[in-house]
Amino acid sequence: MKTSFRTQLISIVIAVTFITAAGIQGYKYIGLPPVIIVGGSGIIGFILWYKTYLKSPMDPKVILPLFLITVAALEVHMCEEYLTGFGPAMSRLFNIPWTERTFLMIFAFTGPVLYTMTALGLYYRIPIAGFIACFIFIGPGVAEFTHFIFPLLKPRLLPENIETISQNIKGTFVPDMHNYWVKTTGKYYFSGMYTAVLPMIPGIYAIYTMIKVARGPKNGLDKSSL
Repeated sequence: MKTSFRTQLISIVIAVTFITAAGIQGYKYIGLPPVIIVGGSGIIGFILWYKTYLKSPMDPKVILPLFLITVAALEVHMCEEYLTGFGPAMSRLFNIPWTERTFLMIFAFTGPVLYTMTALGLYYRIPIAGFIACFIFIGPGVAEFTHFIFPLLKPRLLPENIETISQNIKGTFVPDMHNYWVKTTGKYYFSGMYTAVLPMIPGIYAIYTMIKVARGPKNGLDKSSL
């Protein structure tokens, strides 16, 4: 099923607006480091979507199961992040006002609504749903590898103090900020690191599958055959 040129243009405008709005709001309420990750994931996801899904949405039998598995793995991963204080730990690492409440609002409440609507859109082959799926595969999927880098980075706030701290950051009070710097703790760990690989596996496989299916006609493959 081919996407009309008009629908492609509308979908592109929506996708660009989403990336821009997410970046602006993220910078306003959280700070630059998460925006770099999210914005970078959005741009790469946009390219993947444009090359594989936008012009010819895939059979939901191909993409929908991969999306749901990635989201399910992501939810498990976020349980670890919540229990170990990911948002406040990022605040201490980068000196940004990311509270536990903000973390929950974005990932525990807003996220599932977006995931549900995206799954419905993939089922009906709505082009913009493919963009959100690609964003998830790249961002909360592949980009989870950053969890393995964070323990090596020196925190901006009291790096040598192993104790949990609470203080105002740019006008926002952030409680319970853990220090996961390996040089202070002696332990190579950061919030969410143990389960970070869970959404990465289906996310990477989904990207591989989308590229393979998109190239299918050139290789004599049917897009719904995988």
